[in-house]
Amino acid sequence: MNMNDQTSLKGGALAQLLEEKFEIVCILGPTGSGKNDLALEMAGKIPLEIINFDSRQVYADLPVVTAQPSPEEQLICPHHLYGFLNLFDRVSAGKFVDMATQTIATVHERGNLPVLVGGTGLYLRSLIYGLADIPQISPTVAEELKNQLEKYGVEPLRDELERVDPEYSATISSKDKQKISRALAVFKTTGVTFSQWHRDQNKTPRFQALKIGITKGLTELAPWLRLRIDKMMDKGALDEVGRAWKKSGYNENCPAFSGIGCREIISFLKGDASLEQAMDNWYKSTRAYAKRQLTWFRKDHNVHWLDHEEIQNIYKLFNNEA
Repeated sequence: MNMNDQTSLKGGALAQLLEEKFEIVCILGPTGSGKNDLALEMAGKIPLEIINFDSRQVYADLPVVTAQPSPEEQLICPHHLYGFLNLFDRVSAGKFVDMATQTIATVHERGNLPVLVGGTGLYLRSLIYGLADIPQISPTVAEELKNQLEKYGVEPLRDELERVDPEYSATISSKDKQKISRALAVFKTTGVTFSQWHRDQNKTPRFQALKIGITKGLTELAPWLRLRIDKMMDKGALDEVGRAWKKSGYNENCPAFSGIGCREIISFLKGDASLEQAMDNWYKSTRAYAKRQLTWFRKDHNVHWLDHEEIQNIYKLFNNEA
């Protein structure tokens, strides 16, 4: 399956590519598309270690609701940068780049292949091409936006971002106060949109990367996303978020709760929504997030895309069934 003019990759071609000299392999795609499953299949045949590049899967108290690999899956091969952060901390793109770069070097020292798995496109682009050299934000602008946010809420700022930088606005949640404020602050300080700053960043890659994308469209993905949420609930997502919320001092603005699933469950725990409404909102938010991820990754013409049939052929290849 071709996505625009990007590359579709057959199983045999993937095996050939993996024999070439890549410093890192990146498996990307929308949430719930099976990225880690593919990495684990590869781990059965290739000495590799998995490195997370998902900004939500870093929180130690929220392994279920953020869909971190299970303890059993993490025994198959080494996993890095999962579940290490406390509820009140954040991981910026810069901090991620530092940690991932160090982890990649350590994996190489052991003679293994670093395989990055995740869905936070900004993290991956910053790792491969370096951070955009955005100037310091004006304190006056930052304070002005903070006051607007406190007085009027996020909606007016979101609408303004959609007008001045629709490209970036389409890739983030309409409720993400931090990212919306940050992008507007960059534009108001520099007169250049957040999207343009990142387009103008270094075009020479820091790593030779093979990027593999899993092509699941929203229509194909939608039923699986609902089932995925049901499975998370069966695994204890409700109790998990409840414990974390209590641990935070019932602070719903805690950075860890900005992820999808957390805010919807907290709305139920607060009595603002029924459990059915919360789960429906969770599904809608997840679907919207998958759409934003596809929008982001489809712009990368260096991604080799695999559809369902091609992935099944790869599984057979790795299991000597082809």
